[in-house]
Amino acid sequence: MIRNIILLCLISLVLIFVVQNTQVVEVRFLFWTLSMSRALMLFGTLAIGLIGGWLLKLPGRKKDTAD
Repeated sequence: MIRNIILLCLISLVLIFVVQNTQVVEVRFLFWTLSMSRALMLFGTLAIGLIGGWLLKLPGRKKDTAD
């Protein structure tokens, strides 16, 4: 129950932050330059972080350590 409340509060804070940052910004990565809304950039960064965290939490393959 507490975990759901904390998650809801964090999601609300992220949404408020994104809605207040809707200006168009120029994003440069290696050889690419892209103009996009800062809100899209923030959502993309959040998605990459969530996927990365999810992948790190996946159980690894167990290796047999027979001696």
